Amino acid sequence: MPLFDFTDYGTLLLWVLPSLVVALMLGMVGGLLSTLVIHRDSSFAVHGISELSFAGAAIALLIGMDVTFGSIVGSLVAAAIIGAISGKPRERNSLTAVLMPFGLGVGILALSLYHGRAASKFGLLTGQIVSLVDGRSTVLFILSGCVLIVLSVFWRRLLFASLDPAVAEARGVPVRMLSVLFTLTLGIAVAIGVQVVGALLVLSLLVTPGAAALRVTRSQFLAPALAVIFGVVAAVGGMMLSLGAALPVSPFITTISFTIYLVCWLIGRVKKGAIN
Repeated sequence: MPLFDFTDYGTLLLWVLPSLVVALMLGMVGGLLSTLVIHRDSSFAVHGISELSFAGAAIALLIGMDVTFGSIVGSLVAAAIIGAISGKPRERNSLTAVLMPFGLGVGILALSLYHGRAASKFGLLTGQIVSLVDGRSTVLFILSGCVLIVLSVFWRRLLFASLDPAVAEARGVPVRMLSVLFTLTLGIAVAIGVQVVGALLVLSLLVTPGAAALRVTRSQFLAPALAVIFGVVAAVGGMMLSLGAALPVSPFITTISFTIYLVCWLIGRVKKGAIN
């Protein structure tokens, strides 16, 4: 039996069009933010935020509230806590390591007490394409748009503060405020990512695209542009492939994202060897 079946694929695409639009927006958001995440050495923080986002979503599912709202609340709480000590990397990493098992434990407890559809439980961990077909897609689209607007307005200052915070502060850039803004924006992006790819694999869209782009270039313009392309290809491409396989979207998104990173890593090694 073949893994992929593209019978009536056009009809399926129309059915999940809202999900594809959200995936497109998330790919753009993830590409831009992942560049800043790598510059700020905050990859670990993404995972910590995702675990509390998962806990918030699971609690919301248990008590009958909107899952997206719960996910956002959990993300923002984690982002606010991490952002409060963002200037101290060692303390930030320690706190993130504390938040991760706590969030995962609370989320698993809430899912264990939930007696509704098993697919809803599974989707919070690994993502599912059908979860975005309802009205949730509109909310996620608006949130993604807001994040993109914030990034476009503050991009130069965020990048400057990420690359060299000491010099940026000396030149009057509000580094502290931008750090809080970054973590809160990251929290919202993580909450969106949890709805698409699940809490366990959200790093594939909020870390990997930027890591891949920075393997092949250090250009302050080209790296974010490549990261956006990589994020969109992974998110939209993974979702389209999952339709044909009738499987969860996350394995396809993570595989495409990893493949892109591997290719970029090889290109980077070749370029480095040629220079040496």
